[in-house]
Amino acid sequence: QVQLVESGGGLVQPGGSLRLSCSASGFAHGQWTIGWFRQVPGKGREGISLISSDGRTHYSAVMKGRFTVSRGEAGITVHLQINGLNAEDTGAYFCAAEYGLGYMADGWGLRHPDEFDYWGQGTQVTVSS
Repeated sequence: QVQLVESGGGLVQPGGSLRLSCSASGFAHGQWTIGWFRQVPGKGREGISLISSDGRTHYSAVMKGRFTVSRGEAGITVHLQINGLNAEDTGAYFCAAEYGLGYMADGWGLRHPDEFDYWGQGTQVTVSS
């Protein structure tokens, strides 16, 4: 059973940065895709980025620029660096995982988050002065 644990959220001042982490375990084989999503007040779930086991990345066109996804060095860990935080970034941030690489095609996985079977509990990001 795939398990995901997010960390790194917190309270940050406008203009600040955060690095969120997603620690994944339980994959039965080595091909996977991990996505970052967020739920902000008044909006539905938004896709941010994808990263796959073969190193490819994809970003939502809306999110591109301030968000950077990367692999960590320990186990299967995925980081999301967020720069230039503003109040509209306040919300719960989730990582989600699915087997396979097909979700990377044109960011398909970002358009269909329900295709991801495995979700973490989320980490809260609050941007406030």
